[in-house]
Amino acid sequence: MTTEPGTPYPTPPYPTPPYPTPHATAPYPPTPDPTTPGPITPPPTATPWRTIAATAVATAMVTSLVTVGLTGALATDPVPPTTSQDESVTVPASGTATGPDWQAVAADVRHSVVALDVSTPAGPGQGSGLVLDTDGNVLTNDHVVSGAVDGGLDVTLSDGRVLPATVTGSDPTTDLAVVTLVDPPDDLHPAVLGDSDALAVGAAVMAVGNPLGLDSTVTTGIVSALDRPVATPSSEGEAVVTNAIQVDAAINPGNSGGPLFDSQGRVVGVTSSIAALAGGQSGSIGLGFAIPVNLAGRVAQELVETGTVAHAFLGVQLADGTAEVDGATRRGALVRGVTPGSPADEAGVREGDVVVALGSDRVAGAESLTAHVRERTAGQRETVTVVRDGRATDLQVVLAVREVRQS
Repeated sequence: MTTEPGTPYPTPPYPTPPYPTPHATAPYPPTPDPTTPGPITPPPTATPWRTIAATAVATAMVTSLVTVGLTGALATDPVPPTTSQDESVTVPASGTATGPDWQAVAADVRHSVVALDVSTPAGPGQGSGLVLDTDGNVLTNDHVVSGAVDGGLDVTLSDGRVLPATVTGSDPTTDLAVVTLVDPPDDLHPAVLGDSDALAVGAAVMAVGNPLGLDSTVTTGIVSALDRPVATPSSEGEAVVTNAIQVDAAINPGNSGGPLFDSQGRVVGVTSSIAALAGGQSGSIGLGFAIPVNLAGRVAQELVETGTVAHAFLGVQLADGTAEVDGATRRGALVRGVTPGSPADEAGVREGDVVVALGSDRVAGAESLTAHVRERTAGQRETVTVVRDGRATDLQVVLAVREVRQS
Protein backbone atom coordinates (compact mmCIF):
# COMPACT_ATOMS: atom_id res chain seq x y z
CA MET A 1 0.00 0.00 0.00
CA THR A 2 1.05 3.49 -0.26
CA THR A 3 1.53 5.95 2.47
CA GLU A 4 3.19 9.30 2.42
CA PRO A 5 6.13 9.98 4.59
CA GLY A 6 5.88 12.73 7.11
CA THR A 7 7.28 15.21 4.66
CA PRO A 8 6.05 18.76 4.23
CA TYR A 9 3.21 19.63 1.99
CA PRO A 10 3.91 21.01 -1.43
CA THR A 11 4.01 24.72 -2.04
CA PRO A 12 2.08 26.49 -4.78
CA PRO A 13 1.39 25.84 -7.51
CA TYR A 14 -0.35 22.67 -6.46
CA PRO A 15 -0.90 19.67 -8.71
CA THR A 16 -4.44 19.03 -9.86
CA PRO A 17 -4.89 15.29 -10.38
CA PRO A 18 -8.32 13.97 -11.31
CA TYR A 19 -10.75 13.19 -8.53
CA PRO A 20 -10.58 11.10 -6.52
CA THR A 21 -6.97 10.23 -5.87
CA PRO A 22 -4.71 9.79 -2.88
CA HIS A 23 -2.27 12.30 -1.46
CA ALA A 24 0.20 11.93 -4.23
CA THR A 25 -0.77 12.52 -7.78
CA ALA A 26 -3.25 10.72 -9.93
CA PRO A 27 -3.96 8.59 -11.77
CA TYR A 28 -3.04 5.73 -9.50
CA PRO A 29 -1.93 2.27 -10.59
CA PRO A 30 -4.32 -0.67 -10.74
CA THR A 31 -5.25 -2.10 -7.39
CA PRO A 32 -2.62 -4.63 -6.34
CA ASP A 33 -3.50 -8.10 -5.20
CA PRO A 34 -4.44 -7.71 -1.56
CA THR A 35 -2.29 -10.63 -0.74
CA THR A 36 0.37 -11.11 -3.34
CA PRO A 37 3.73 -9.72 -2.26
CA GLY A 38 5.52 -7.50 -4.67
CA PRO A 39 5.52 -3.83 -5.52
CA ILE A 40 2.82 -2.17 -7.50
CA THR A 41 3.62 0.60 -9.86
CA PRO A 42 4.00 3.64 -7.63
CA PRO A 43 2.01 6.73 -8.44
CA PRO A 44 3.80 9.56 -10.22
CA THR A 45 6.04 11.25 -7.70
CA ALA A 46 5.33 14.91 -7.73
CA THR A 47 4.50 15.81 -4.20
CA PRO A 48 5.10 13.92 -0.99
CA TRP A 49 1.48 14.31 0.06
CA ARG A 50 -1.53 12.78 -1.48
CA THR A 51 -4.67 14.25 -2.69
CA ILE A 52 -7.20 13.01 -0.30
CA ALA A 53 -6.50 15.71 2.12
CA ALA A 54 -3.88 14.33 4.35
CA THR A 55 -4.03 15.72 7.73
CA ALA A 56 -0.41 15.81 8.42
CA VAL A 57 0.52 19.33 7.56
CA ALA A 58 3.62 20.58 5.99
CA THR A 59 2.65 23.47 3.86
CA ALA A 60 -0.51 22.69 2.09
CA MET A 61 -2.47 19.79 0.88
CA VAL A 62 -4.23 19.26 -2.30
CA THR A 63 -6.15 17.08 -4.57
CA SER A 64 -8.28 14.10 -4.65
CA LEU A 65 -7.52 11.63 -1.96
CA VAL A 66 -5.26 12.99 0.67
CA THR A 67 -4.22 11.04 3.69
CA VAL A 68 -5.07 12.55 7.01
CA GLY A 69 -3.86 10.16 9.58
CA LEU A 70 -3.93 9.12 13.16
CA THR A 71 -6.02 7.75 15.95
CA GLY A 72 -6.66 4.15 16.48
CA ALA A 73 -6.11 2.07 19.45
CA LEU A 74 -5.40 -1.41 20.53
CA ALA A 75 -8.35 -3.45 19.34
CA THR A 76 -7.60 -7.01 18.32
CA ASP A 77 -9.39 -9.42 15.99
CA PRO A 78 -11.94 -10.16 17.34
CA VAL A 79 -11.90 -7.04 19.48
CA PRO A 80 -11.09 -7.90 23.08
CA PRO A 81 -10.30 -5.29 25.72
CA THR A 82 -7.27 -3.32 24.65
CA THR A 83 -4.33 -1.83 26.45
CA SER A 84 -5.89 1.59 26.33
CA GLN A 85 -9.22 0.31 27.54
CA ASP A 86 -7.62 -1.64 30.34
CA GLU A 87 -5.83 1.45 31.59
CA SER A 88 -8.85 3.73 31.34
CA VAL A 89 -11.04 3.29 34.37
CA THR A 90 -14.23 4.58 32.78
CA VAL A 91 -15.42 5.54 29.34
CA PRO A 92 -15.44 9.33 29.09
CA ALA A 93 -19.05 9.20 28.02
CA SER A 94 -21.24 12.24 27.72
CA GLY A 95 -24.59 12.72 26.06
CA THR A 96 -26.50 10.00 24.27
CA ALA A 97 -26.27 8.34 20.90
CA THR A 98 -29.10 10.54 19.61
CA GLY A 99 -28.22 13.79 21.34
CA PRO A 100 -24.48 14.12 21.95
CA ASP A 101 -23.22 16.65 24.46
CA TRP A 102 -20.18 17.56 22.39
CA GLN A 103 -18.93 20.13 24.89
CA ALA A 104 -18.69 17.48 27.58
CA VAL A 105 -17.21 14.88 25.21
CA ALA A 106 -14.57 17.33 23.97
CA ALA A 107 -13.59 18.21 27.53
CA ASP A 108 -13.31 14.51 28.42
CA VAL A 109 -11.18 13.41 25.48
CA ARG A 110 -8.95 16.42 24.73
CA HIS A 111 -6.12 15.19 26.97
CA SER A 112 -5.88 11.98 24.92
CA VAL A 113 -5.07 13.84 21.70
CA VAL A 114 -1.62 15.19 20.84
CA ALA A 115 0.04 17.23 18.09
CA LEU A 116 3.15 16.00 16.26
CA ASP A 117 5.93 18.13 14.78
CA VAL A 118 8.21 16.23 12.44
CA SER A 119 11.51 17.20 10.83
CA THR A 120 12.43 15.43 7.59
CA PRO A 121 15.12 15.98 4.97
CA ALA A 122 12.44 17.70 2.88
CA GLY A 123 11.41 20.07 5.67
CA PRO A 124 9.04 20.28 8.65
CA GLY A 125 5.65 18.61 8.87
CA GLN A 126 2.78 18.31 11.31
CA GLY A 127 0.16 15.77 12.26
CA SER A 128 -1.96 14.47 15.10
CA GLY A 129 -1.87 11.49 17.41
CA LEU A 130 -3.69 9.50 20.04
CA VAL A 131 -2.34 8.45 23.45
CA LEU A 132 -2.55 4.65 23.66
CA ASP A 133 -1.29 3.95 27.16
CA THR A 134 0.54 5.33 30.18
CA ASP A 135 3.86 4.05 28.80
CA GLY A 136 3.89 6.96 26.36
CA ASN A 137 2.89 5.11 23.19
CA VAL A 138 1.07 7.30 20.68
CA LEU A 139 -0.73 6.12 17.54
CA THR A 140 -0.53 8.18 14.36
CA ASN A 141 -0.24 7.75 10.59
CA ASP A 142 2.83 6.35 8.92
CA HIS A 143 2.76 9.20 6.42
CA VAL A 144 3.06 11.66 9.31
CA VAL A 145 6.32 10.29 10.71
CA SER A 146 7.88 8.48 7.76
CA GLY A 147 11.15 10.14 6.87
CA ALA A 148 11.65 11.77 10.27
CA VAL A 149 15.32 12.47 10.98
CA ASP A 150 16.99 11.45 14.25
CA GLY A 151 15.81 13.78 16.97
CA GLY A 152 13.25 15.27 14.61
CA LEU A 153 10.04 14.20 16.33
CA ASP A 154 8.27 16.19 19.07
CA VAL A 155 4.87 15.54 20.65
CA THR A 156 2.85 18.37 22.16
CA LEU A 157 0.37 17.40 24.88
CA SER A 158 -2.97 19.15 25.32
CA ASP A 159 -1.54 21.27 28.17
CA GLY A 160 1.25 22.60 25.96
CA ARG A 161 4.14 20.44 27.16
CA VAL A 162 6.48 19.50 24.30
CA LEU A 163 8.19 16.10 24.63
CA PRO A 164 10.67 14.34 22.34
CA ALA A 165 9.61 10.99 20.88
CA THR A 166 10.97 8.18 18.73
CA VAL A 167 9.29 5.94 16.17
CA THR A 168 8.64 2.52 17.76
CA GLY A 169 7.23 0.92 14.64
CA SER A 170 5.47 1.81 11.42
CA ASP A 171 3.30 -0.06 8.94
CA PRO A 172 3.10 1.52 5.49
CA THR A 173 0.60 -1.14 4.41
CA THR A 174 -2.07 0.32 6.70
CA ASP A 175 -0.58 3.83 7.01
CA LEU A 176 -0.24 3.47 10.78
CA ALA A 177 2.66 4.07 13.14
CA VAL A 178 3.39 4.15 16.85
CA VAL A 179 5.74 6.69 18.39
CA THR A 180 6.90 6.59 22.01
CA LEU A 181 7.67 9.53 24.30
CA VAL A 182 11.31 9.44 25.38
CA ASP A 183 10.48 10.31 29.00
CA PRO A 184 6.70 9.94 29.42
CA PRO A 185 5.11 11.89 32.29
CA ASP A 186 3.03 10.03 34.84
CA ASP A 187 -0.17 11.94 34.07
CA LEU A 188 -0.92 10.74 30.55
CA HIS A 189 -4.56 10.12 29.62
CA PRO A 190 -4.97 7.07 27.34
CA ALA A 191 -7.93 7.16 25.01
CA VAL A 192 -10.75 4.67 25.32
CA LEU A 193 -11.13 2.46 22.27
CA GLY A 194 -14.54 1.66 20.89
CA ASP A 195 -15.79 -0.85 18.33
CA SER A 196 -15.85 0.34 14.72
CA ASP A 197 -17.89 -2.72 13.73
CA ALA A 198 -20.74 -1.31 15.80
CA LEU A 199 -20.90 1.93 13.82
CA ALA A 200 -23.93 2.71 11.68
CA VAL A 201 -24.42 5.19 8.87
CA GLY A 202 -25.79 8.40 10.37
CA ALA A 203 -24.05 7.96 13.73
CA ALA A 204 -22.67 11.15 15.28
CA VAL A 205 -18.86 11.46 15.35
CA MET A 206 -16.25 14.01 16.40
CA ALA A 207 -12.75 14.51 14.97
CA VAL A 208 -10.02 16.06 17.13
CA GLY A 209 -6.60 17.00 15.86
CA ASN A 210 -4.03 19.53 14.73
CA PRO A 211 -5.26 20.88 11.37
CA LEU A 212 -2.89 23.46 9.88
CA GLY A 213 -1.08 23.55 13.22
CA LEU A 214 -4.20 24.55 15.16
CA ASP A 215 -3.96 22.00 17.97
CA SER A 216 -6.97 20.61 19.85
CA THR A 217 -9.36 21.54 17.04
CA VAL A 218 -12.75 19.82 17.33
CA THR A 219 -15.17 19.22 14.45
CA THR A 220 -18.34 17.15 14.40
CA GLY A 221 -20.47 15.37 11.83
CA ILE A 222 -21.95 12.00 11.01
CA VAL A 223 -20.84 8.71 9.51
CA SER A 224 -21.67 9.13 5.83
CA ALA A 225 -20.74 5.61 4.72
CA LEU A 226 -18.98 2.48 5.95
CA ASP A 227 -16.54 0.15 4.17
CA ARG A 228 -15.72 2.82 1.62
CA PRO A 229 -12.70 1.51 -0.37
CA VAL A 230 -10.05 4.23 -0.36
CA ALA A 231 -6.59 3.93 -1.93
CA THR A 232 -3.73 6.32 -1.18
CA PRO A 233 0.00 6.10 -1.84
CA SER A 234 2.31 4.85 0.90
CA SER A 235 5.86 5.60 1.94
CA GLU A 236 6.95 2.37 0.22
CA GLY A 237 5.33 3.01 -3.15
CA GLU A 238 2.46 0.53 -3.01
CA ALA A 239 -1.15 1.44 -2.40
CA VAL A 240 -2.66 1.78 1.04
CA VAL A 241 -6.12 0.31 0.56
CA THR A 242 -8.62 0.70 3.39
CA ASN A 243 -12.32 0.01 3.79
CA ALA A 244 -12.65 3.38 5.47
CA ILE A 245 -15.22 5.14 7.59
CA GLN A 246 -16.48 8.10 5.54
CA VAL A 247 -17.49 11.17 7.54
CA ASP A 248 -18.65 14.70 6.81
CA ALA A 249 -16.88 16.22 9.83
CA ALA A 250 -14.33 18.80 8.66
CA ILE A 251 -10.88 17.19 8.29
CA ASN A 252 -7.91 19.17 7.01
CA PRO A 253 -4.14 18.86 6.54
CA GLY A 254 -2.66 18.23 9.98
CA ASN A 255 -5.56 16.08 11.20
CA SER A 256 -3.72 12.98 10.02
CA GLY A 257 -3.28 10.47 12.81
CA GLY A 258 -5.91 12.06 15.00
CA PRO A 259 -8.82 10.20 16.57
CA LEU A 260 -12.41 10.01 15.43
CA PHE A 261 -14.68 9.70 18.48
CA ASP A 262 -18.25 8.50 18.87
CA SER A 263 -20.82 10.36 20.97
CA GLN A 264 -19.63 8.50 24.08
CA GLY A 265 -16.03 9.64 23.70
CA ARG A 266 -14.72 6.30 22.42
CA VAL A 267 -12.26 6.14 19.55
CA VAL A 268 -13.85 4.55 16.49
CA GLY A 269 -11.33 5.53 13.82
CA VAL A 270 -8.07 7.23 12.88
CA THR A 271 -8.51 10.12 10.47
CA SER A 272 -6.20 9.59 7.52
CA SER A 273 -7.38 11.22 4.29
CA ILE A 274 -9.90 13.47 2.58
CA ALA A 275 -11.24 13.86 -0.90
CA ALA A 276 -10.66 17.13 -2.71
CA LEU A 277 -11.81 18.60 -5.96
CA ALA A 278 -9.40 18.84 -8.85
CA GLY A 279 -8.44 22.43 -9.36
CA GLY A 280 -6.64 23.31 -6.18
CA GLN A 281 -9.06 23.27 -3.25
CA SER A 282 -7.09 21.66 -0.46
CA GLY A 283 -9.45 21.92 2.50
CA SER A 284 -12.39 19.87 3.64
CA ILE A 285 -15.33 19.42 1.29
CA GLY A 286 -17.18 17.11 3.65
CA LEU A 287 -15.62 13.89 2.41
CA GLY A 288 -13.23 12.64 5.07
CA PHE A 289 -11.99 9.12 5.73
CA ALA A 290 -10.82 7.29 8.83
CA ILE A 291 -9.16 3.93 9.39
CA PRO A 292 -11.52 1.77 11.50
CA VAL A 293 -10.27 1.44 15.07
CA ASN A 294 -10.65 -2.34 15.08
CA LEU A 295 -7.96 -2.50 12.40
CA ALA A 296 -5.90 0.36 13.82
CA GLY A 297 -5.99 -1.12 17.30
CA ARG A 298 -4.74 -4.51 16.18
CA VAL A 299 -1.94 -2.95 14.15
CA ALA A 300 -0.99 -0.66 17.03
CA GLN A 301 -0.81 -3.57 19.44
CA GLU A 302 1.54 -5.47 17.13
CA LEU A 303 3.71 -2.39 16.62
CA VAL A 304 3.99 -1.84 20.37
CA GLU A 305 4.83 -5.49 21.02
CA THR A 306 7.15 -6.26 18.08
CA GLY A 307 7.65 -3.12 15.99
CA THR A 308 6.27 -4.91 12.94
CA VAL A 309 2.93 -6.18 11.64
CA ALA A 310 2.09 -9.58 10.10
CA HIS A 311 -0.38 -9.16 7.23
CA ALA A 312 -2.76 -11.73 5.83
CA PHE A 313 -2.14 -13.13 2.34
CA LEU A 314 -4.64 -14.61 -0.09
CA GLY A 315 -2.62 -14.94 -3.28
CA VAL A 316 -4.62 -13.52 -6.19
CA GLN A 317 -4.21 -10.84 -8.84
CA LEU A 318 -7.35 -8.77 -9.19
CA ALA A 319 -9.35 -6.34 -11.28
CA ASP A 320 -12.84 -4.91 -10.92
CA GLY A 321 -15.46 -7.14 -12.52
CA THR A 322 -19.09 -8.22 -12.69
CA ALA A 323 -20.83 -11.59 -12.74
CA GLU A 324 -24.29 -12.88 -13.57
CA VAL A 325 -25.81 -15.00 -10.82
CA ASP A 326 -29.41 -15.79 -9.87
CA GLY A 327 -30.70 -13.58 -12.65
CA ALA A 328 -28.84 -10.48 -11.45
CA THR A 329 -25.58 -8.75 -12.24
CA ARG A 330 -23.25 -8.32 -9.26
CA ARG A 331 -20.06 -6.36 -8.90
CA GLY A 332 -17.03 -8.10 -7.48
CA ALA A 333 -13.29 -8.71 -7.77
CA LEU A 334 -12.29 -10.50 -10.97
CA VAL A 335 -9.48 -13.00 -10.40
CA ARG A 336 -6.87 -12.49 -13.12
CA GLY A 337 -4.32 -14.83 -11.63
CA VAL A 338 -3.72 -17.15 -8.68
CA THR A 339 -0.33 -17.56 -7.02
CA PRO A 340 0.68 -21.25 -7.05
CA GLY A 341 0.65 -22.77 -3.57
CA SER A 342 -1.12 -19.76 -2.08
CA PRO A 343 -4.17 -19.96 0.20
CA ALA A 344 -6.37 -19.05 -2.77
CA ASP A 345 -4.82 -21.81 -4.87
CA GLU A 346 -5.30 -24.40 -2.13
CA ALA A 347 -8.91 -23.29 -1.63
CA GLY A 348 -9.71 -23.81 -5.31
CA VAL A 349 -9.99 -20.22 -6.49
CA ARG A 350 -9.49 -20.08 -10.26
CA GLU A 351 -8.59 -17.45 -12.78
CA GLY A 352 -11.82 -15.97 -14.13
CA ASP A 353 -13.73 -16.34 -10.86
CA VAL A 354 -15.47 -13.22 -9.55
CA VAL A 355 -15.19 -12.88 -5.77
CA VAL A 356 -18.39 -11.35 -4.40
CA ALA A 357 -17.95 -11.91 -0.65
CA LEU A 358 -15.32 -12.65 1.98
CA GLY A 359 -17.03 -14.11 5.00
CA SER A 360 -20.02 -11.88 5.72
CA ASP A 361 -18.45 -8.89 3.96
CA ARG A 362 -19.68 -8.01 0.50
CA VAL A 363 -16.94 -7.50 -2.08
CA ALA A 364 -17.66 -4.73 -4.60
CA GLY A 365 -14.36 -4.71 -6.49
CA ALA A 366 -10.62 -5.28 -6.37
CA GLU A 367 -9.90 -2.57 -3.79
CA SER A 368 -12.77 -3.80 -1.64
CA LEU A 369 -11.38 -7.35 -1.48
CA THR A 370 -7.85 -6.05 -0.91
CA ALA A 371 -9.03 -4.00 2.08
CA HIS A 372 -11.09 -6.88 3.51
CA VAL A 373 -8.11 -9.22 3.38
CA ARG A 374 -5.86 -6.66 5.06
CA GLU A 375 -8.35 -6.29 7.88
CA ARG A 376 -7.95 -9.95 8.72
CA THR A 377 -5.18 -11.82 10.49
CA ALA A 378 -2.81 -14.48 9.18
CA GLY A 379 -4.09 -17.95 10.02
CA GLN A 380 -7.71 -16.82 10.01
CA ARG A 381 -10.16 -19.20 8.32
CA GLU A 382 -12.65 -17.55 5.98
CA THR A 383 -15.28 -18.37 3.38
CA VAL A 384 -14.63 -16.92 -0.07
CA THR A 385 -17.74 -16.70 -2.23
CA VAL A 386 -17.01 -16.77 -5.95
CA VAL A 387 -19.24 -16.72 -9.01
CA ARG A 388 -18.17 -19.27 -11.61
CA ASP A 389 -20.17 -20.19 -14.70
CA GLY A 390 -23.21 -18.34 -13.38
CA ARG A 391 -23.26 -20.11 -10.01
CA ALA A 392 -22.16 -18.88 -6.60
CA THR A 393 -19.75 -21.22 -4.79
CA ASP A 394 -18.37 -21.02 -1.25
CA LEU A 395 -14.71 -21.94 -0.84
CA GLN A 396 -12.89 -22.34 2.47
CA VAL A 397 -9.54 -20.58 2.78
CA VAL A 398 -6.94 -20.20 5.53
CA LEU A 399 -5.10 -16.91 5.11
CA ALA A 400 -1.32 -17.09 5.25
CA VAL A 401 1.29 -14.53 6.34
CA ARG A 402 2.28 -12.12 3.62
CA GLU A 403 6.01 -12.14 2.98
CA VAL A 404 7.77 -8.87 3.66
CA ARG A 405 9.29 -7.33 0.57
CA GLN A 406 12.99 -6.64 0.90
CA SER A 407 14.09 -3.26 -0.33
